[in-house]
Amino acid sequence: MVLKIGVIGTGAIGQDHIRRITNTLSGGKIVAVTDVNQEQAKAVVKNQNLDAVIYDDGHELIKSEDVDAVVVTSWGPTHEEFVLAAIQAGKPVFCEKPLATTAEGCKRIVDAEITHGKPLVQVGYMRRYDTGYRALKKVIESGQIGEALMVHCAHRNPTVPDTYTGDMSIVDTFIHEIDVLRWLLNDDYVSVQIVAPRKTSKALEHLQDPIMVLLETKQGVRIDAEVFVNCQYGYDIQCQVVGETGIANLPEPSSVVLRSEAKKSTEILVDWKDRFIDSYDTELQDWINSTLKGEVNGPTAWDGYVAAVTSDACLEAKKSGNIVPISLGERPDFYYKTLTAAGKL
Repeated sequence: MVLKIGVIGTGAIGQDHIRRITNTLSGGKIVAVTDVNQEQAKAVVKNQNLDAVIYDDGHELIKSEDVDAVVVTSWGPTHEEFVLAAIQAGKPVFCEKPLATTAEGCKRIVDAEITHGKPLVQVGYMRRYDTGYRALKKVIESGQIGEALMVHCAHRNPTVPDTYTGDMSIVDTFIHEIDVLRWLLNDDYVSVQIVAPRKTSKALEHLQDPIMVLLETKQGVRIDAEVFVNCQYGYDIQCQVVGETGIANLPEPSSVVLRSEAKKSTEILVDWKDRFIDSYDTELQDWINSTLKGEVNGPTAWDGYVAAVTSDACLEAKKSGNIVPISLGERPDFYYKTLTAAGKL
């Protein structure tokens, strides 16, 4: 069986997903595309040699009887609209982050999915599919280091463009840690504080960089996370979990150890796409496989909602400097059942 997929949004990430579904993965076929820039959509269909219909808008694509499932890679503020339309049509939908641009929008999606009665939504938090993070989670869950007590992590970019704003350090950059750390620990957050160390001279005037995000979880785990987006030397993702009887570190990306010019060295990546390209492939293949089975096994709409609530609290903490509580409410039974069916509880 082949999953017939429609893609809404043919920008950079949309084109990447179309390419991997068409040329790298199995079980899926792109049969429809749309974009606010129709010429771009036509160019993508032509350049990638797709046998796909170009629709005038996302709603027409979702309603098409030829489309089994939908991938949403359009501009962030449109995500909520198209995900809700897919749920109403009863069609599985993979939505790149953000699920919606507000926590209220994410909650509307959660409520719509629960009302529909069947899980349909997966959110594109690809770090859960990274081999290093999966190996780290396996160690934590095995009990080899005892109960987790602390987590030290860092998200470093070499540089960011002039258009990068202060809020983007949370909603575009740290948002990945918000999701993956909660998944690693199988725990929710209860509070956050953000402090600002000495500012780097490499940051633009409008941007405080770096920042430190301090989180506390329900089980009392303390997390300190450095967000440093002008570190200059490379794209560097670090994570160390301190347990009662040991310490576990996120593995470094595979690279050749070089002995040359009186130095022993390994290459550091500079492009985030190179660091996580395999994760995107694994993520989309898992979504195709799960969708064909009528399941959702990746990050759910509830996970998207939690990330939005947490990022809102982080932004408040960044502005105030205070410790800000994170109030999520209880996870709906609907999502417990989904996780149990997927073997995650």
